Amino acid sequence: MDKQLKVEMSWWGMNGLKHLQGGEDTTEARFRMIAENGFDGINAFIPASEEAGLWKELLQHYGLSFSVNAYPSSIEDMAGFLEKAQMFGGIDYINAQVMQPFMVGDGAIRLLEGIGRLSEAAGIPVFVETHRGTITQDLIRSAEYVRALPDLKLTIDYSHYVVAGELHTVSEQAESWLQKLLPNAHSIHTRVSNGEQVQIDIGESGEHPMVPHFARWWEGAMRHCRSRASDAAFPVVIELGPPSYAITTDEAGKRSNEISDRWAQSLYLQKLVRELWEKAGQ
Repeated sequence: MDKQLKVEMSWWGMNGLKHLQGGEDTTEARFRMIAENGFDGINAFIPASEEAGLWKELLQHYGLSFSVNAYPSSIEDMAGFLEKAQMFGGIDYINAQVMQPFMVGDGAIRLLEGIGRLSEAAGIPVFVETHRGTITQDLIRSAEYVRALPDLKLTIDYSHYVVAGELHTVSEQAESWLQKLLPNAHSIHTRVSNGEQVQIDIGESGEHPMVPHFARWWEGAMRHCRSRASDAAFPVVIELGPPSYAITTDEAGKRSNEISDRWAQSLYLQKLVRELWEKAGQ
């Protein structure tokens, strides 16, 4: 099967962009900006009922794919969210941050297994994100989950594990554990951490020394995707968040002057992941 890379822009990552300040910052202006800069889709949320018609119209007009984020704490939460997703229609997949950071062992495995069953029954893929403050906040626990559930579908965002583990350098041991999750990667969120901040300024051309590590992990996830018989598409979300994710020069609660150009770096990351996809296919 000829697999397709889909590079999506995070709707959250559009917040506070200086490129939109002082100009037209409307839903359609953001759609237009995303489409005109070569993105294939948007990762956002299920629109409120009063906005649903506009979102459907703009998605069709600009030819963009659509994925959404969910924050379930239980099977019931996930079931309810899937019903809303089915009602809206046209959602490629759901990225789930499972909000049970202190659930471990068999209970966690049962919850993740149940989410997988609901996803299959609804016909909408659900990818569980590797994220701090969620059921996957711990790298070693997450590796246990994929051992117990070989078909567990993950969204890989290793910025959370790099900052949580203070991985200023990536040891052979850390690399070994990080590699364990890549066969289960069905999506990627691109953000680079240096082990101290979760989202750093990577430079105009990705010159920060942590970028090659993340590029290696992203390419590895892509290679695993390409080796699977399923998965017609592999979504990658460019997700550089606004402050407080973005580093600023100002004190908390005051003006937020970001030290980097988030939009320029988003475009650089889009270019990088397209290059990695081609490399992974060689």
